[in-house]
Amino acid sequence: MAEVRNFAELKPGTRIWAIASVHGEAERLARLHQALIGKFQPTDQIVFLGNILGVGPNAGLALEEALLLRRHVMALSETEEPCVHFLRGAQEEMWQKLLMLQMAPNPGQVLDWMEAQGIGSTVAAYGSSVATGRQSLREGILALTRWTNGLRESLRVRDGHAQYLSSLQHAAYTNPPSLLFVSAGIDAARPLAAQGDAFWWGGGSGFSALDRSFEGFRYVVRGFERSHAGPRADAFTITLDNGAGFGGALIAALFDEGGQLAELIEA
Repeated sequence: MAEVRNFAELKPGTRIWAIASVHGEAERLARLHQALIGKFQPTDQIVFLGNILGVGPNAGLALEEALLLRRHVMALSETEEPCVHFLRGAQEEMWQKLLMLQMAPNPGQVLDWMEAQGIGSTVAAYGSSVATGRQSLREGILALTRWTNGLRESLRVRDGHAQYLSSLQHAAYTNPPSLLFVSAGIDAARPLAAQGDAFWWGGGSGFSALDRSFEGFRYVVRGFERSHAGPRADAFTITLDNGAGFGGALIAALFDEGGQLAELIEA
């Protein structure tokens, strides 16, 4: 398989843990951390399937917990190569766009839409509120720019947070192709390299009904769906979202060395 930019290629023949959308559920992630670390083997890899931020009560603490888990498993790992990979979800995409809100053609409409999608908890994690942003909008472009610059500075001083955003991958895959990990879905009509934002916004309602292998992958694994009806395995897809941030559990799945779903844990 040819190298694709912004994709994480996972080491072949190893176990892989995939963690569904966290959505600001720091306490659930901490419990999952403890359960997972008791089962972790030094050659294992972990993929966070996006949406660590947003929606839930403690977006900033959820990211802190994810970074703590990465440090923990890196200390246990037998390799110097990255063993924890973070994918871009819709919440991370919105957060980065919010930091450039003053450049949007209709910033008020954009902010309203983002608030409806759960961005408020992320804004609160960095010391502000959507209401403050809306007030800045009313005061004009300079005030709005000061507001987003303040959010950027709050992000910068949190150890590892800016680096996390800059390191986000679009997807992760095993090579030879067995497993493709994405945040929200794929557009089966597009080739892998042309998926773009389908990875974090989803490629339509046909994900679970995929009736053939996508580019040779045995399974496409996602961490978010709008109905939060996972975990669920279909013919060529696996959905892990059980609704963390929306009242449901946080799910992690273990795939064995052969790419088969071996275990589910929840918190």
